[in-house]
Amino acid sequence: MRIALACDELTGVAGSLTGELERRGHEVIPHGALAEHERDDWAWASEAAARDVVEGRADEAIVCCWTGTGASIAANKVAGVRAALCVDAATAAGARRWNDANALALSLRLTSGAELTEILDAWFAPAGEADHSDRANVEHLGVIERVQDASK
Repeated sequence: MRIALACDELTGVAGSLTGELERRGHEVIPHGALAEHERDDWAWASEAAARDVVEGRADEAIVCCWTGTGASIAANKVAGVRAALCVDAATAAGARRWNDANALALSLRLTSGAELTEILDAWFAPAGEADHSDRANVEHLGVIERVQDASK
């Protein structure tokens, strides 16, 4: 799987993310502080990773900043991206199953190496079948995006 990976600074688990994803067999597309000639601010780096997903260059994205909040907000501004800020494995599993999240947001401050492993295990595990209500909610996100675009 191709994963667009954005970090705004090389702190915390940022230094181990690329290696961990490659160890799991994924191709990493680096952004922000991980890419030599890119702007490393969280809004720009997260937007670049999110655009990789919606434009087909990546299957999913992982976006990171100090709290994870800014990275998730920036990624979610890109139509078609459903970024979830996950601080534990249960949240990551739920984001995949119930919300069909296609971008994982992580806090560089809160995420330890052990938590990273657990979160990635849950994120990449088969999500199982979402029920009708969950599918309807995810479909409604597209309606919200279309209404927003039409009002511009």
